[in-house]
Amino acid sequence: MDELRELYQEVILDHCKRPRNFGPLPGAEREAKGNNPLCGDRLTVFLHMEDGVVKDVRFTGSGCAISMASASLMTEAVKGRTEADARALFARFHSLLTKEDGGAMNGGPDLEKLEAFAGVRQFPVRVKCATLPWHTLTAALDDRTEEVSTE
Repeated sequence: MDELRELYQEVILDHCKRPRNFGPLPGAEREAKGNNPLCGDRLTVFLHMEDGVVKDVRFTGSGCAISMASASLMTEAVKGRTEADARALFARFHSLLTKEDGGAMNGGPDLEKLEAFAGVRQFPVRVKCATLPWHTLTAALDDRTEEVSTE
């Protein structure tokens, strides 16, 4: 079990130090801003949608290791998925972080690397850090302009 925990920590640290899909997305049709005032996380998610599919997604901003790694892994996970699949993936991810049983669900998208965040469930304050990018993605999918806040 310790080896698995170490692997998950390595995944989070790698994505924090070298975030994937970081930077603005020129020509993005949708964008949303997110803020976690408790931790100081601030980010913007940019989307390029085509026929209901996330063709490209990027983010900018700054924050703690958990929020930056979550944003990085999120962009990798949702790129190429339909809007419905991206929303279903967030539902599974949110359950992983908030349900005592880890959100055991039958069916639905596989979390893959996102399971690295399972340990966050033990630190409820950090759940907001991990889910901020996802709430911001949802706002971008909904084409909402008001800033998303975890408070």
